Amino acid sequence: MNPIINKIMALRRPGILTAFILLLSSLATSAQTTYCNPMDIDYKYNFEQLNENISYRSGADPVIINHKGEYFLFVTISGGYWHSKDMLNWKYLTANRWPFEDMCAPAAVSVRDTLFLFQSTFESRPILYSVAPEKGIWEFYNRWTPRLPKDIGPWDPALFHDPDTDKWYMYWGSSNVYPIFGSELDYSKRLAFKGQYQAMFWLNQYEHGWERFGPNHSDPFKPFTEGAWMTKHKGKYYLQYGAPGTEYNVYANGTYVADQPLGPFTYAPYNPVSYKPGGFATGAGHGNTFQDNFGNYWNTGTSWIGLNWAMERRIVRYAAGFDKDGQMFANTRFGDFPHKMPTKTWTGKGDELFTGWMLLSYKKPATASSTLDTMAVHKITDENPRTFWAAKQNKPGETLTIDLQAEQEVKAVQVNYTDYKSDIFDNKPEKVYTQFKIWTSKDGKKWDLASDLTNEPKRDRPCAYIELATPVRARYVRYEHVYVASPVLAVSEFRIFGNGFGKAPQTPATFTAVRQKDTRNADLEWEKVPGAIGYNVLWGIAPDKLYQTYQFWNDEPNTFELRALNVGVPYYFAIEAFNENGVSAASKVVSVK
Repeated sequence: MNPIINKIMALRRPGILTAFILLLSSLATSAQTTYCNPMDIDYKYNFEQLNENISYRSGADPVIINHKGEYFLFVTISGGYWHSKDMLNWKYLTANRWPFEDMCAPAAVSVRDTLFLFQSTFESRPILYSVAPEKGIWEFYNRWTPRLPKDIGPWDPALFHDPDTDKWYMYWGSSNVYPIFGSELDYSKRLAFKGQYQAMFWLNQYEHGWERFGPNHSDPFKPFTEGAWMTKHKGKYYLQYGAPGTEYNVYANGTYVADQPLGPFTYAPYNPVSYKPGGFATGAGHGNTFQDNFGNYWNTGTSWIGLNWAMERRIVRYAAGFDKDGQMFANTRFGDFPHKMPTKTWTGKGDELFTGWMLLSYKKPATASSTLDTMAVHKITDENPRTFWAAKQNKPGETLTIDLQAEQEVKAVQVNYTDYKSDIFDNKPEKVYTQFKIWTSKDGKKWDLASDLTNEPKRDRPCAYIELATPVRARYVRYEHVYVASPVLAVSEFRIFGNGFGKAPQTPATFTAVRQKDTRNADLEWEKVPGAIGYNVLWGIAPDKLYQTYQFWNDEPNTFELRALNVGVPYYFAIEAFNENGVSAASKVVSVK
């Protein structure tokens, strides 16, 4: 019987009020209209470090495909893939055919009624295809042999079908030695290579500041390029790539543009396309670009965790598109705050998707029912996914409580778990799932239930995002633990979103941007604003193209060396301030030649 029907039937039995609350909870869950990065999916435990006994959940190198009006998500080392009809609710599927070594950085493309899928490889591997991917049914399309030198690949492949010419192509590359490669495929020979493969382009960190390696592009080590993806827009071919390294906050997507699918390609001076070095979910590289059912573009990417292992990561997605001049962009402004799932074609660069729900929990006082060893509970509000709190025991009833220090309107929460001393590698759904309750209070004494995951089907939610059915006025918000599979209950961040009842901060009165002698760099400085908790520095290659964002917190220095610029390109900068109540107007645009 339908679970909602069961709850309606419960109204005829004792406990009518409880049953009615459960019914409303189920209806509210199905009516969710917003999402928040990192994506709320059941990230899988990674088997690669089994011998080292390092257990962690991860997801990286995403490809989302719109196939016949439904969405399919393929992710590195996940044992399967995800299916969704609305991009809000994702169901994990396993396939009847899957590589024994799993899929790493998979390639996928939808052509007519068929979805094609191919793994990264240095050896002979088949392309898979499906006409019913929602059922997990796949077949071998060929016994494809790459016929490439062993150290070239194709690793990190991308499949592209040109709808105007009915020709097929593959792009690939994952190296700090080799370039991004490309080749036409022969459909008559079941997608074997047609002719010789060609170099498309190499990284050039000497002219492209954002391609430099390390945190904030500070390491002289030679950077990596990977994550090829092709998008055709108004007759132009945009060959996307990730750089400079997945384990850094500056991991981003860039693009080269050509009139033909195999080039010659020209570097886009506005690169990077998708870039999110500040905030909670940092890193946006190695993903893909796709259109939803309303024609809106999206850009997916990989966000870095790197706590248990350097390759511990999560999946993010951002509104994207092409402006009137053909410039490709992705909107990462407030990219890890709640956004609306669109129900129509958006205008501009997708700013209307931002809910305006602000972060209420940053550096707010927190208490816990217990704390393991030296784990500090204040780490759950520091917006750093690599710090965490752990309870003395993983048992129901452990709590985390945040004092917002004033009554606010709470609209959503996000609970991000950490795999601390985990021993899980098998991803059994009957064992690996997440349950908790969220309570709110105005005075810290009387508590009201705001959400209860024990009333929903069991699934794992390492980055659980909960949109409340109705906004709640509260000063205190409490997490009550019910279940996680890991032997230790550990939470990296308990994030609370909504709106305060005060005023948004003023625009910073002064803001300067000065290009250095090394023109890949610029020195930024701004005046701090009373009441602000953070700032967004906005920049781009024209006053009306401020597509890039770098988020800073008010308790950080108000000076910064931005090392992401392209040599020979003029830039324009502005800044805005934000707090729990809203966002200031942007400052006057500063020109930097």
